Amino acid sequence: MAGSESQHSLDSKGQIPAAQPPRKPLQVMHISRKDEQDRLHREAEEARAAADAAMARAVELEQAAQRAQNTTARPPTAPATTAKPSAVDDDDARFGTDELSGMSMADLLGPSDSKRKSSTSSSGPAQTSTRSVDDFDFDEGAFLAALDANEPVGTTGEVVTGTVIGMESDGVYVDIGGKAPGFMPKSECGLGVITNLKERFPKGLEIEVLVTREQNADGMVTISCRALALRQSWDKVKQLEKEGRVSQVKVTGFNRGGVTCDLEGLRGFIPRSQLQDGENHEALVGKTLGVAFLEVNSETRKLVLSEKRAATAARFTELEIGQLVEGHVAAIKPYGLFVDLGGISGLLHQSAITGGSMRSMREIFDQGDAVKALITDLDPGRGRIALNTAMLEGQPGELLVDKDKVMAEATDRANRARNVLKQQEQSAG
Repeated sequence: MAGSESQHSLDSKGQIPAAQPPRKPLQVMHISRKDEQDRLHREAEEARAAADAAMARAVELEQAAQRAQNTTARPPTAPATTAKPSAVDDDDARFGTDELSGMSMADLLGPSDSKRKSSTSSSGPAQTSTRSVDDFDFDEGAFLAALDANEPVGTTGEVVTGTVIGMESDGVYVDIGGKAPGFMPKSECGLGVITNLKERFPKGLEIEVLVTREQNADGMVTISCRALALRQSWDKVKQLEKEGRVSQVKVTGFNRGGVTCDLEGLRGFIPRSQLQDGENHEALVGKTLGVAFLEVNSETRKLVLSEKRAATAARFTELEIGQLVEGHVAAIKPYGLFVDLGGISGLLHQSAITGGSMRSMREIFDQGDAVKALITDLDPGRGRIALNTAMLEGQPGELLVDKDKVMAEATDRANRARNVLKQQEQSAG
């Protein structure tokens, strides 16, 4: 007891005073709390600086990507200001989440591969991002082939060759090289009536067709064998007319004005006045007639024929320039004489009658007189024959003096005249 009392002094009341907290531990705690606050402030400052750097880097990368692509994929992020954020939570500063503030989802996910490559290539020293055509693997042949492949196939009126690839009940599909096959309606498969499409157009058959309608929205064009056949028929008929040829036709029907017939797949008409037996034209149905052409018009589809003119055309095939022909004066006109040569007429112009001077054509020939003359020109298309008697004269005006002698010696004189005509043709050629 004495020992304990010696250790503690008594207060004024004779009691031991309460124990006082030691001063040194309080000082240590105060110092430790201040250090913790300083550390937190430093971390907050570092977090703010990291956020500023991240924002600046994000803007730099986005601008570099936009420059590389030369496009405005999205509006650039507003540049970071140099001012520091006003306040940051202690937790954001501690865990570093404050640097995520103000960033979009695209910023969080990062740039795409193409943008990343562009950013990487542009992050180095300043370089020109423009590339010339020579820098690419460019194949001109492939480019032209691609253009040809996409070029529309088949314009209206064009003749194309294709291959039959299929059919339906209402028509045939033909591959003509376009992005879609051409379609040929059943009514356009040919002239006349076609009863069996499969036999007429087996798969794999190569045919020529005419494009009658250009491609629709699906790329399909409308084609026709019938239209092509009609075009070819008109071309052939026009050539026959030009040559003055006689064609054989079969009479298919009749009406009050004449008869109808078929020529090269075309419907022709022969007026009653142009028939040899026009009074009994109903009996001509089913018969074959030789006809020549009066009118050929593909625009109006008008084909008018003549059986009577066919006789003239057939006669023309027996004639040639330089040939000596014989006939009778059928008519006398102010400009010359018409000579009947047996179904056809030739014109003996007044300038071609004699080389001498005559007061009237009747001085030499009168109507009904026999005439021998040379053919100097033929025009089958217009049915014209030019005749000449002056070339049979030994001397100019001989016909005025001795017509009978000239006519009697016409055959021998014609041989000499032919040589003159040949020389004239050679000099003209």
